[in-house]
Amino acid sequence: MSKLNRRRFLIYSSATIGSSIFLKACVNNSPSTTNSPTASPVAAASGDTIKVGILHSLSGTMAISEKSVVDAEKLAIKEINAAGGVLNKQIEAIIEDGASNWDTFREKASKLIDQDKVAVVFGCWTSASRKNVKPVFESKDHMLWYPVQYEGQECSKNIFYTGAAPNQQIEPSVDWLLKNKGKEFFLIGSDYVFPRTANNIIKAQLQALGGKTVGEDYLPLGSTEVTPIITKIKQNLPNGGVIYNTLNGDSNVAFFKQLKGAGLTPDKYPSMSVSIAEEEVKAIGVEYLKDHYAAWNYFQTVESPANKKFVEAFKKEYGADRVTNDPMEAAYIAVYLWKQAVEKAGTPDLAKVRAAAYGQTIDAPEGKVTVNANHHISKVVRIGQVRDDGLFNIVYATPAPVEPVPWNQFVKETKGFACDWSDPAKGGKYKKA
Repeated sequence: MSKLNRRRFLIYSSATIGSSIFLKACVNNSPSTTNSPTASPVAAASGDTIKVGILHSLSGTMAISEKSVVDAEKLAIKEINAAGGVLNKQIEAIIEDGASNWDTFREKASKLIDQDKVAVVFGCWTSASRKNVKPVFESKDHMLWYPVQYEGQECSKNIFYTGAAPNQQIEPSVDWLLKNKGKEFFLIGSDYVFPRTANNIIKAQLQALGGKTVGEDYLPLGSTEVTPIITKIKQNLPNGGVIYNTLNGDSNVAFFKQLKGAGLTPDKYPSMSVSIAEEEVKAIGVEYLKDHYAAWNYFQTVESPANKKFVEAFKKEYGADRVTNDPMEAAYIAVYLWKQAVEKAGTPDLAKVRAAAYGQTIDAPEGKVTVNANHHISKVVRIGQVRDDGLFNIVYATPAPVEPVPWNQFVKETKGFACDWSDPAKGGKYKKA
């Protein structure tokens, strides 16, 4: 374990010990078969509690990002329980560690559904983990709430996506960069589905809008061998240009340290990241990220009564030195949106909760959000620049929430397609008239 991860683990552990939330940590690692019969959500609500699953990486390369998402979900559950719970029952959270291993995510998803008989699962970060559990939730007709921005090109009946679709993060950030920072882009990402799909969207968008992709390279997830990529950036952008960064996890630590070490400073080589938020800035070091950019829907610096309340509650629970970020906020509101849907349905029955979720709205820390029939939510788009204290100065925000578009309209194969689960004749992918 690296020195950085040891330190973050100790911080995380000390912040969570002694929490009064009604949680049950599970250590049974035996995999479950995905062919088991679907667990009844009504069974999950028997007795005085409603069981829910939390499935994120508490170890491995993605723990740098996912541990704090668990903290946010636990905070929402604690608040809901203190206010009376759901349907007069307390929420019992069963926590599993996906361990940054996509097969482990699949096994733990099956366990939560079949053995623990949870009513819902809040989980995943990477698209690789989501893609691996998606067949589990679909074959068992169960429900996952997924809290992280992603590459789109998906619309599952069994997943609610509370992070951004590409038109709510990637596309607006490319527009902003073209107008404000330059036309030449070098694309760097981790080697899995999200960065590769996101970069295909970016390349199509640049081609359509008069930009240029001068280079593209990938690192295995968790790799720190960034020197060859730094060399390629210097060769392909000798006079400066935009670096669009879709690296995830610990790779960002090595990348930004070496980027600064090579003299590629943000005045000439501004980077736009879509997986670096306040938590990662704190871990990597503000001295390496100052003046670089990130695109999200939420930053801790959003000024609103709802966000003030959220930040204060989080710091009170976990420590004044902790920060909030977009995936944490999207995970936090997912628990509340699910609660509202259950209460509207009057039951944790999956089909009824799914139908009741459509149109649910909440005054979230990021602003007003609404669940759409395509299982995504409307969101304000924001671009932030890292400042001296490691938080973000918001340099751009859309004037109103942007409606989600899961099927990308820049990519030829999906242009003209949409998703609507409220209409069985349309479903997950249909051609708009």
